Amino acid sequence: MPEQHKPYRVIISGGGTGGHIYPAVAIANQLKAIDPEAEILFVGAKGRMEMTKVPEAGYKIVGLWISGIQRRLTLDNLSFPLKVLSSIKASYKIIKEFNPDAVVGVGGYASGPLLYAATSRKIPALIQEQNSYAGITNKLLSKRVDKVCVAYPNMEAFFPADKLILTGNPVRSDILDSNSKREEALAHFGIEAGKKTILVIGGSLGARTINQSITAGLEQIVQAGYQLIWQTGKAFYPQAQELEQKYIGRGVKAFDFIKRMELAYAAADVVISRAGALSISELCLVGKPAVLVPSPNVAEDHQTKNAMALVQQDAAILVRDQNSGEKLVQTALQLAQDEQEQARLSQNILKMGKPNAAADIVNELIKLIK
Repeated sequence: MPEQHKPYRVIISGGGTGGHIYPAVAIANQLKAIDPEAEILFVGAKGRMEMTKVPEAGYKIVGLWISGIQRRLTLDNLSFPLKVLSSIKASYKIIKEFNPDAVVGVGGYASGPLLYAATSRKIPALIQEQNSYAGITNKLLSKRVDKVCVAYPNMEAFFPADKLILTGNPVRSDILDSNSKREEALAHFGIEAGKKTILVIGGSLGARTINQSITAGLEQIVQAGYQLIWQTGKAFYPQAQELEQKYIGRGVKAFDFIKRMELAYAAADVVISRAGALSISELCLVGKPAVLVPSPNVAEDHQTKNAMALVQQDAAILVRDQNSGEKLVQTALQLAQDEQEQARLSQNILKMGKPNAAADIVNELIKLIK
């Protein structure tokens, strides 16, 4: 470390999906790399995915009693104002006890109350927006924080222009060198070196339409001589296990959740994926030819906007969710057969990667602290 300073104390808040959690962990890991003595506390929402994923990554997390507003009238909605007040009160207490030098919000329910409380106390604050279309929590918070780190250009429509910094999305560091791990990947998944592999990822919670399309086209994939690594999410996993048994010995490997994503990318020749911000950032760094199926169930259809940012640069292929039944498997097989097209997509998507995102965000954070 160039100059002596007391260890940094930082709170990172947010979560709800892998798309918020993994960037948060990547930021924490980068801060630890710069200052191994740094004290980092995560703040999440009780009952959400971050409450297990963050401790698995080796960090302490505190949960707030907070959730989003449902679109329909529910008891949860009636308790929403109470949850917000209770979470703000709890956030003031967390801040008083932990006494952070700065706070980071990554989007998701918990980042709202925590950053509101921190900025009221004049603690330096930064938000990281993963999507090309900003979430409501981050839009509201942007007026209060010092810096907004974004993954896409032209975000002035959502945030004050003078606070914007284009950093890209931080991803897990093991993703960055995934392409050197092909041998390990083949052994890990138990697949053959001589056959091409299609990787299917529907986001951390799975994707029903993608799973149904793959089920319908599984015979075609196997007949064409391709192997399949298939992340299904929890709900669909029992059905996928039955299919795996049916095609035993023919290269169909189903998982409810893939922990070693760097090996999944290393094994893949073609990727079928949702267009969540994190998945796209990872694909840009591993340079894999991809067929993107944006989820229609997200706010303001932001996954389609994420996907179009790549399609316009000739860096990915888009299949709309409502067309995936008839088009998805056929499009993926065409791509798997066309090595020239794979190379072209791969070259173009690599140009869009931002491998230093975590370092750039942490540098901004340290500037705020100083």
